[in-house]
Amino acid sequence: MRDLLPEKEPSASQALAVATLLPLGGGLLALAGLTLLGSVIGLALLTPLLLLFSPVLVPAALLVALTVAGFLTSGALGLTGLSSIWYLLKQARGMVQKAPEQMENAKRRVGEAAQAARSRAEETKRA
Repeated sequence: MRDLLPEKEPSASQALAVATLLPLGGGLLALAGLTLLGSVIGLALLTPLLLLFSPVLVPAALLVALTVAGFLTSGALGLTGLSSIWYLLKQARGMVQKAPEQMENAKRRVGEAAQAARSRAEETKRA
């Protein structure tokens, strides 16, 4: 009976993708938010220093470099997190689209198993 109705479970690679990418995507989105928040706070705190030490260009260059690095890191982490979540959604949609086809296959196999059971029952009655 087990051969007639195979279990339709996600493959090992799909399970591994979900187990890996879901926390990774969420973590990267959280890191993107924290990095963006840190960049904005750093910019707000260091702007007065820029005004006080405006004759010195080193703090200005440092401020600009750190701000740009923060915004670029935030964007990269956010993009990576969103792309991994998008990949998971695409995989889930593919699994949902296959479900009706798998149900029809299962119904057909159950019908075949019932037909085989009826024919065996009739053979045992005749014997």
